[in-house]
Amino acid sequence: MTTTTTSPAAVHGRERLPGKALFGLFLAGFIGILTECLPAGLLPEISRSLHTSVAATGQIVTIYAFATALAAIPLSRLTARWPRKYVLYVALAVVIVTNALTAVSGNYALTMVIRFAAGVGTAMIWPLLAGYAARLAPQGQQGRAIAIALAGTPLSLALGVPIGTWLSQFGGWQIAFYASAALALLNLAWILATLPNLPGESEHERFTVSRVLVMPGLRVILFALTAYMVAHNILYTYITDFLEYAGMANQAGWVLFAFGVTSVLSVVVVGTHIDHHLRKLVVASTIFFAISVLVLAVFAGLPVLIYLAVAAWGFAFGSSPSLFIAAAIDATGQAAHVAQSITITVFSASIALGGLAGGLLIAGLGTASIAWTSLALLLAATVAVIAGKSHAFPRNA
Repeated sequence: MTTTTTSPAAVHGRERLPGKALFGLFLAGFIGILTECLPAGLLPEISRSLHTSVAATGQIVTIYAFATALAAIPLSRLTARWPRKYVLYVALAVVIVTNALTAVSGNYALTMVIRFAAGVGTAMIWPLLAGYAARLAPQGQQGRAIAIALAGTPLSLALGVPIGTWLSQFGGWQIAFYASAALALLNLAWILATLPNLPGESEHERFTVSRVLVMPGLRVILFALTAYMVAHNILYTYITDFLEYAGMANQAGWVLFAFGVTSVLSVVVVGTHIDHHLRKLVVASTIFFAISVLVLAVFAGLPVLIYLAVAAWGFAFGSSPSLFIAAAIDATGQAAHVAQSITITVFSASIALGGLAGGLLIAGLGTASIAWTSLALLLAATVAVIAGKSHAFPRNA
């Protein structure tokens, strides 16, 4: 990785990563994904409280992702000149309030509004994390800093949602949302004490979205990211349906645990090598993921192979946000802050699109179709990544 951003750490000659500050960013990302996905493990209980069907209640996840996708670019532009720490304060404050309000709401329409507001709050977090981490890191370690800051995504999927579901046993699903609000409050206190404040962009540094989109390599990165993430979300959103189709419905918890463990392992491996082998890691991630899905599609009746394929999928996917965002930062240089908001918009839209597409595929063509469709998307992503050797995923990265 060869980012052009000069970091404060480099200016002051610091050689070690600022661990406490990066942990604050990591925790913010963890909370963002937790807030988004927490309802997934609690849908039956929430649906009873809101007096709606499970399918309708599931839309409180979709509307969150939609709000994040809708708000990421406008809010990034609106807050571009704010000190970075203040943006994070506002975002976490919104998350704290909306998680607490979700817990007390007993009305479906009101809950949808609150979840939309929560998604808007998270839309301020995601475009901030990678750039903030890179600016705090010493030269030559920006990629590792980004990987640490974004590691909250796979860790939250692996641990946050199951823990939230477990907490609900002690006082209903509301306890999980209160706990999430409390964790966000602790995160706010942590960054207040440990995170250096950095200035926003000055007026002469501002780039329009249209100007950034035509920069060499970015559109290839966004295409590959879209294909990759839609493929992931088609499968991950409906993994329980797929496991039922494979005759493994009673093993869903263990299968997801295998996915989570290897996702966390991926963060460790990629974080060690991302600064010097970005292209190789992106290529390996797409190929590994495609092979995993091929195994799922062809050998759905063999539990051992399902476990191995899901574990490989988790290993491929775990650090994919870090890889694609690092590539976008490299491709856009001084316009990286805008590129990050565009990337987060694509990322969030892909979550919503994957969930919608997966449901339509299952209803129209059956459960087996989600694996084959995901495989086709991953083949397209692999071709784009391998072919993008000039600007998107250059050979020297």
